[in-house]
Amino acid sequence: MIKSAVTVALVPQIKSGPWIFWENLRQAMAKAGNLGFDGIELFTPDAQGLDPEELEAALQMHDLKLAAVGTGAGKVIHGLTLTDPDPENRKKAISFISAMISFGARFDAPAIIGSMQGNVLVGNDRELTLSWLAEGLEILGEKAESEGVFLIYEPLNRYETNLFNTLKSGADFLESLTTQNVKLLADLFHMNIEEEDIARSILENGKHIGHIHFADSNRRAIGLGHTEMESVAEAIKSINYGGFISAEAFPYPDPDAAAIETIHAFKKYFRNS
Repeated sequence: MIKSAVTVALVPQIKSGPWIFWENLRQAMAKAGNLGFDGIELFTPDAQGLDPEELEAALQMHDLKLAAVGTGAGKVIHGLTLTDPDPENRKKAISFISAMISFGARFDAPAIIGSMQGNVLVGNDRELTLSWLAEGLEILGEKAESEGVFLIYEPLNRYETNLFNTLKSGADFLESLTTQNVKLLADLFHMNIEEEDIARSILENGKHIGHIHFADSNRRAIGLGHTEMESVAEAIKSINYGGFISAEAFPYPDPDAAAIETIHAFKKYFRNS
Protein backbone atom coordinates (compact mmCIF):
# COMPACT_ATOMS: atom_id res chain seq x y z
CA MET A 1 0.00 0.00 0.00
CA ILE A 2 1.23 3.48 -0.86
CA LYS A 3 1.97 5.43 2.31
CA SER A 4 1.90 9.16 3.08
CA ALA A 5 4.65 11.14 4.80
CA VAL A 6 5.41 14.73 5.70
CA THR A 7 8.81 16.36 6.05
CA VAL A 8 10.23 17.57 9.36
CA ALA A 9 13.48 19.59 9.39
CA LEU A 10 15.63 20.06 12.48
CA VAL A 11 18.51 21.87 10.75
CA PRO A 12 18.50 25.66 11.29
CA GLN A 13 20.77 26.26 8.29
CA ILE A 14 18.12 24.94 5.87
CA LYS A 15 15.15 26.78 7.33
CA SER A 16 14.31 28.41 3.99
CA GLY A 17 13.97 25.01 2.33
CA PRO A 18 10.94 22.97 1.28
CA TRP A 19 10.02 21.35 4.56
CA ILE A 20 6.49 21.34 5.98
CA PHE A 21 7.31 21.24 9.70
CA TRP A 22 10.22 22.80 11.59
CA GLU A 23 12.19 22.50 14.81
CA ASN A 24 9.62 21.05 17.22
CA LEU A 25 9.74 17.34 16.41
CA ARG A 26 7.21 16.17 18.98
CA GLN A 27 4.71 18.81 17.95
CA ALA A 28 5.25 17.94 14.29
CA MET A 29 4.66 14.25 14.95
CA ALA A 30 1.51 15.01 16.92
CA LYS A 31 0.16 17.09 14.04
CA ALA A 32 1.17 14.49 11.43
CA GLY A 33 -0.47 11.71 13.41
CA ASN A 34 -3.66 13.68 13.97
CA LEU A 35 -3.95 14.47 10.27
CA GLY A 36 -3.58 10.81 9.34
CA PHE A 37 -0.11 10.73 7.82
CA ASP A 38 1.58 7.33 7.85
CA GLY A 39 5.08 8.63 8.48
CA ILE A 40 7.56 11.47 8.65
CA GLU A 41 10.67 12.15 6.58
CA LEU A 42 13.33 13.56 8.87
CA PHE A 43 16.19 15.99 8.28
CA THR A 44 18.67 16.20 11.17
CA PRO A 45 22.09 17.86 11.56
CA ASP A 46 23.74 14.44 11.87
CA ALA A 47 23.13 10.86 12.96
CA GLN A 48 23.80 11.66 16.62
CA GLY A 49 21.28 14.46 17.01
CA LEU A 50 18.39 12.33 18.26
CA ASP A 51 18.06 9.54 20.79
CA PRO A 52 16.80 6.53 18.79
CA GLU A 53 14.83 5.09 21.71
CA GLU A 54 13.05 8.38 22.32
CA LEU A 55 12.31 8.73 18.63
CA GLU A 56 10.93 5.20 18.48
CA ALA A 57 8.67 5.87 21.45
CA ALA A 58 7.38 9.08 19.93
CA LEU A 59 6.72 7.44 16.57
CA GLN A 60 4.77 4.66 18.24
CA MET A 61 2.80 7.16 20.32
CA HIS A 62 1.56 8.88 17.17
CA ASP A 63 1.24 5.70 15.05
CA LEU A 64 3.90 6.88 12.60
CA LYS A 65 6.82 5.32 10.75
CA LEU A 66 10.09 6.91 9.76
CA ALA A 67 9.80 7.15 5.99
CA ALA A 68 13.35 8.26 5.20
CA VAL A 69 16.24 10.35 6.50
CA GLY A 70 17.82 13.19 4.56
CA THR A 71 21.57 13.74 4.40
CA GLY A 72 21.59 17.33 3.13
CA ALA A 73 23.07 18.69 6.34
CA GLY A 74 26.33 17.04 5.33
CA LYS A 75 26.66 19.59 2.55
CA VAL A 76 24.90 22.56 4.14
CA ILE A 77 26.78 22.41 7.45
CA HIS A 78 30.02 20.65 6.55
CA GLY A 79 30.38 21.30 2.82
CA LEU A 80 30.72 17.61 2.02
CA THR A 81 29.85 15.92 -1.28
CA LEU A 82 30.57 12.58 -2.92
CA THR A 83 32.16 14.36 -5.89
CA ASP A 84 34.57 16.68 -4.10
CA PRO A 85 37.95 16.65 -5.89
CA ASP A 86 39.63 16.19 -2.50
CA PRO A 87 39.66 12.45 -1.65
CA GLU A 88 39.70 13.19 2.08
CA ASN A 89 36.51 15.20 1.77
CA ARG A 90 34.91 12.39 -0.23
CA LYS A 91 35.81 9.98 2.57
CA LYS A 92 34.21 12.32 5.09
CA ALA A 93 31.08 12.51 2.92
CA ILE A 94 30.88 8.72 2.76
CA SER A 95 31.35 8.52 6.52
CA PHE A 96 28.61 11.09 7.17
CA ILE A 97 26.12 9.31 4.89
CA SER A 98 27.11 5.91 6.29
CA ALA A 99 26.21 7.09 9.79
CA MET A 100 22.86 8.36 8.51
CA ILE A 101 22.22 4.98 6.87
CA SER A 102 22.81 3.25 10.20
CA PHE A 103 20.54 5.72 11.99
CA GLY A 104 17.71 5.26 9.51
CA ALA A 105 18.13 1.50 9.38
CA ARG A 106 17.13 1.24 13.04
CA PHE A 107 13.68 2.25 11.80
CA ASP A 108 13.78 0.41 8.44
CA ALA A 109 14.13 3.81 6.77
CA PRO A 110 16.44 4.55 3.82
CA ALA A 111 18.83 7.49 3.63
CA ILE A 112 18.49 9.96 0.76
CA ILE A 113 21.42 11.38 -1.20
CA GLY A 114 20.32 14.67 -2.75
CA SER A 115 22.58 17.70 -2.45
CA MET A 116 25.47 15.59 -1.15
CA GLN A 117 25.93 14.16 -4.63
CA GLY A 118 27.59 17.46 -5.58
CA ASN A 119 28.46 18.72 -9.07
CA VAL A 120 31.03 18.59 -11.81
CA LEU A 121 33.01 21.67 -10.80
CA VAL A 122 34.30 24.15 -13.35
CA GLY A 123 37.50 22.82 -14.88
CA ASN A 124 36.91 19.26 -13.69
CA ASP A 125 36.46 16.23 -15.90
CA ARG A 126 32.90 14.88 -15.98
CA GLU A 127 33.84 11.22 -16.32
CA LEU A 128 36.28 11.47 -13.44
CA THR A 129 33.65 13.17 -11.31
CA LEU A 130 31.13 10.45 -12.15
CA SER A 131 33.68 7.82 -11.17
CA TRP A 132 33.86 9.42 -7.73
CA LEU A 133 30.06 9.38 -7.48
CA ALA A 134 30.00 5.73 -8.55
CA GLU A 135 32.64 4.82 -5.98
CA GLY A 136 30.64 6.49 -3.23
CA LEU A 137 27.36 4.89 -4.23
CA GLU A 138 28.98 1.45 -4.48
CA ILE A 139 30.32 1.73 -0.93
CA LEU A 140 27.15 3.23 0.47
CA GLY A 141 24.85 0.86 -1.41
CA GLU A 142 26.65 -2.09 0.14
CA LYS A 143 26.57 -0.40 3.54
CA ALA A 144 22.81 0.04 3.28
CA GLU A 145 22.35 -3.56 2.18
CA SER A 146 24.32 -4.77 5.20
CA GLU A 147 21.93 -2.73 7.37
CA GLY A 148 18.86 -4.23 5.71
CA VAL A 149 17.72 -1.11 3.85
CA PHE A 150 18.25 0.38 0.42
CA LEU A 151 19.88 3.71 -0.46
CA ILE A 152 18.05 6.51 -2.28
CA TYR A 153 19.69 8.63 -4.98
CA GLU A 154 17.84 11.75 -6.12
CA PRO A 155 18.17 13.28 -9.60
CA LEU A 156 17.90 17.04 -9.05
CA ASN A 157 16.99 19.80 -11.49
CA ARG A 158 19.64 21.57 -13.56
CA TYR A 159 19.83 24.53 -11.16
CA GLU A 160 20.95 22.27 -8.31
CA THR A 161 23.24 19.75 -10.00
CA ASN A 162 24.85 19.10 -13.37
CA LEU A 163 25.17 15.35 -12.72
CA PHE A 164 21.82 13.70 -13.48
CA ASN A 165 18.56 15.59 -13.89
CA THR A 166 16.05 12.98 -15.10
CA LEU A 167 14.92 9.58 -13.92
CA LYS A 168 16.21 7.99 -17.13
CA SER A 169 19.72 9.39 -16.77
CA GLY A 170 19.75 8.41 -13.10
CA ALA A 171 18.49 4.91 -13.88
CA ASP A 172 21.11 4.40 -16.58
CA PHE A 173 23.82 5.39 -14.12
CA LEU A 174 22.50 3.06 -11.42
CA GLU A 175 22.48 0.19 -13.91
CA SER A 176 26.19 0.76 -14.49
CA LEU A 177 26.93 0.07 -10.83
CA THR A 178 27.75 -3.28 -9.29
CA THR A 179 25.50 -2.71 -6.29
CA GLN A 180 21.82 -3.37 -6.87
CA ASN A 181 20.84 -1.67 -3.62
CA VAL A 182 20.50 1.95 -4.77
CA LYS A 183 17.09 3.23 -5.87
CA LEU A 184 15.87 6.49 -7.32
CA LEU A 185 13.88 9.27 -5.72
CA ALA A 186 11.20 10.61 -8.06
CA ASP A 187 10.73 14.21 -6.93
CA LEU A 188 7.72 15.69 -8.72
CA PHE A 189 9.04 19.25 -8.39
CA HIS A 190 12.36 18.44 -10.07
CA MET A 191 10.54 16.32 -12.65
CA ASN A 192 8.28 19.26 -13.53
CA ILE A 193 11.40 21.14 -14.59
CA GLU A 194 13.28 18.34 -16.35
CA GLU A 195 10.96 15.64 -17.68
CA GLU A 196 9.12 15.82 -21.00
CA ASP A 197 6.31 13.72 -19.54
CA ILE A 198 6.29 12.99 -15.80
CA ALA A 199 3.86 10.09 -15.95
CA ARG A 200 5.68 8.41 -18.81
CA SER A 201 9.03 8.77 -17.06
CA ILE A 202 7.58 7.10 -13.95
CA LEU A 203 6.19 4.25 -16.03
CA GLU A 204 9.45 3.73 -17.93
CA ASN A 205 11.69 3.85 -14.86
CA GLY A 206 9.34 2.43 -12.26
CA LYS A 207 11.51 -0.54 -11.32
CA HIS A 208 14.17 1.87 -10.05
CA ILE A 209 11.90 4.12 -7.95
CA GLY A 210 12.23 3.68 -4.19
CA HIS A 211 10.84 6.97 -2.85
CA ILE A 212 8.66 9.83 -4.11
CA HIS A 213 8.58 13.49 -3.16
CA PHE A 214 5.10 15.00 -3.35
CA ALA A 215 5.27 18.68 -4.33
CA ASP A 216 3.63 20.79 -6.99
CA SER A 217 5.28 22.69 -9.84
CA ASN A 218 5.97 25.69 -7.59
CA ARG A 219 7.26 23.52 -4.71
CA ARG A 220 4.08 24.19 -2.73
CA ALA A 221 1.72 21.45 -1.63
CA ILE A 222 0.08 19.42 -4.38
CA GLY A 223 -2.96 21.34 -5.58
CA LEU A 224 -1.34 24.77 -5.33
CA GLY A 225 0.54 24.62 -8.64
CA HIS A 226 -0.07 23.34 -12.16
CA THR A 227 1.07 19.70 -11.93
CA GLU A 228 -1.37 17.43 -13.77
CA MET A 229 -1.65 14.87 -10.98
CA GLU A 230 -4.25 12.53 -12.41
CA SER A 231 -1.90 10.93 -14.94
CA VAL A 232 1.01 11.02 -12.49
CA ALA A 233 -1.01 9.24 -9.79
CA GLU A 234 -2.16 6.61 -12.26
CA ALA A 235 1.44 6.01 -13.33
CA ILE A 236 2.56 5.61 -9.71
CA LYS A 237 -0.19 3.08 -9.08
CA SER A 238 0.54 1.28 -12.35
CA ILE A 239 4.13 0.47 -11.33
CA ASN A 240 2.77 -1.12 -8.14
CA TYR A 241 4.66 1.35 -6.01
CA GLY A 242 4.30 0.52 -2.32
CA GLY A 243 6.62 3.00 -0.64
CA PHE A 244 6.18 6.44 0.84
CA ILE A 245 4.98 9.54 -0.97
CA SER A 246 6.48 12.34 1.09
CA ALA A 247 5.60 16.03 1.06
CA GLU A 248 8.87 17.87 0.50
CA ALA A 249 7.14 21.19 -0.08
CA PHE A 250 7.21 24.75 1.18
CA PRO A 251 5.13 25.41 4.31
CA TYR A 252 2.83 27.73 2.34
CA PRO A 253 0.86 29.65 3.47
CA ASP A 254 1.88 28.08 6.79
CA PRO A 255 2.92 24.59 7.96
CA ASP A 256 -0.53 23.50 9.15
CA ALA A 257 -2.27 24.60 5.97
CA ALA A 258 0.39 22.95 3.78
CA ALA A 259 0.08 19.70 5.73
CA ILE A 260 -3.71 19.72 5.44
CA GLU A 261 -3.56 20.46 1.70
CA THR A 262 -1.07 17.62 1.28
CA ILE A 263 -3.02 14.96 3.13
CA HIS A 264 -6.20 15.92 1.27
CA ALA A 265 -4.36 15.58 -2.05
CA PHE A 266 -2.82 12.27 -1.02
CA LYS A 267 -6.19 10.82 -0.08
CA LYS A 268 -7.75 12.13 -3.27
CA TYR A 269 -5.21 10.47 -5.55
CA PHE A 270 -4.14 7.38 -3.62
CA ARG A 271 -6.85 6.38 -1.17
CA ASN A 272 -10.16 7.11 -2.89
CA SER A 273 -9.70 4.88 -5.91
